[in-house]
Amino acid sequence: MEVTFGAEVIDQNGKVLGTVDHLARDTWTGEIKKFVVRRENGALFLVPDDVSDIVEGSLKLNKTLEELSQR
Repeated sequence: MEVTFGAEVIDQNGKVLGTVDHLARDTWTGEIKKFVVRRENGALFLVPDDVSDIVEGSLKLNKTLEELSQR
């Protein structure tokens, strides 16, 4: 499963949260460790484990916006 720059991000309830704005990779392996979703009122910092599925370039998360906001 590959997270890509500019991909649309959708929470578990189907709400569009924004798009992937930045990718943080492990310098040794090149593996994505974190990614940032830019939103109108801030940003969400996510990890690949938050993604449940990638469909047609959109990332479907396994958490709701409310769960992510509580981190």
